[in-house]
Amino acid sequence: MKVSVENGSFSYRKGRPVIQNLDFSAGSGDLVAILGPNGAGKTTLLRCITGFLRWSGGRSALDGRDIRSIPTRQFWRRVAYVPQARGVFSSLTAEEMVLLGRTNRIGVFSVPKPADLDRVRALMDKLRIGALAGRKCSELSGGELQMVLIARALAAEPELLILDEPESGLDFRNQLIVLDTMSRLAADGMCCVFNTHYPAHALARAPKSLLLSRGGYLFGETGRVVTEENLEKAFGVKTAIGEVETPGKIYRDIIPLEITDPGGSLSGRKDGPPRAAAVTVICIGAASGGRVGALLREYRRYLTGLTEIPCRESGASVITAAFDAPPDEIVALSHRLGMLPGVSVKTTWAPQNRSESPA
Repeated sequence: MKVSVENGSFSYRKGRPVIQNLDFSAGSGDLVAILGPNGAGKTTLLRCITGFLRWSGGRSALDGRDIRSIPTRQFWRRVAYVPQARGVFSSLTAEEMVLLGRTNRIGVFSVPKPADLDRVRALMDKLRIGALAGRKCSELSGGELQMVLIARALAAEPELLILDEPESGLDFRNQLIVLDTMSRLAADGMCCVFNTHYPAHALARAPKSLLLSRGGYLFGETGRVVTEENLEKAFGVKTAIGEVETPGKIYRDIIPLEITDPGGSLSGRKDGPPRAAAVTVICIGAASGGRVGALLREYRRYLTGLTEIPCRESGASVITAAFDAPPDEIVALSHRLGMLPGVSVKTTWAPQNRSESPA
């Protein structure tokens, strides 16, 4: 399936657009992060995509069909929306709350069948919240409630899951549970779109990102969108994007440094002077190796050498690719490789010529 926004514009007041001439799309298996400062229109965008708000101009579409032409029940069989979890003062138990997600499958006034209850219980067990089944939603913590709301959305068996700040206000552990859940759903073929206040979460989890600012937007590969330059323009914060190396993997993180003035046009691709770099990938299994090979072929115009060493006992392969390319191209490739399951990536750069300015 494919969800798209085509030339979308929205204003709460005439002459003061919140979103203007926006285009983006996502398909099955995509995990897309939407980020930007407060007031940039992140939640408004989600409400327009789902039809809770009506576009001032443009449209939202599912597989090319305007959502306004799709019958409501049919639409909500394909799409699920998880709002911000700000507390649910409900006497419903967690299991009853999740069962509500089956409404579009069984009918509003229909009695759930044993198969529906079995499906709900299996889903809660899969999301590791089966122990919450009998507890009232009003008694749950923020993280527990967030997972119950995600389970309610998934009970409808959607093709598209839209989440509004699903990890906001949660502790480290519950943030990871939510992020892991979204990553797993996307890997299983679901399309997931989420708003976030954490640019680092977009960098760590989302192959694609949509960065909104009061000066426009930028959509594309996360490695090209979430950059120090773009974050400063959108948020008015100077940042440092660095790497944290662990024994198993290298993670990229974002550190805020100082407040600056936001403004300027967001920029996508920026070709700097070519630099030599070696990208080393360790992958497990033929499937992971095939995905790595497919990505490297996309960058073959920059490729200057390639070696692959099989490790027979462990079943791993060590692939080293040498490139002579603009730094942004290598950063984008490294990020895409790092999103693949069962893959560890490390990029090593050649020293810069003294005559070159830093990338």
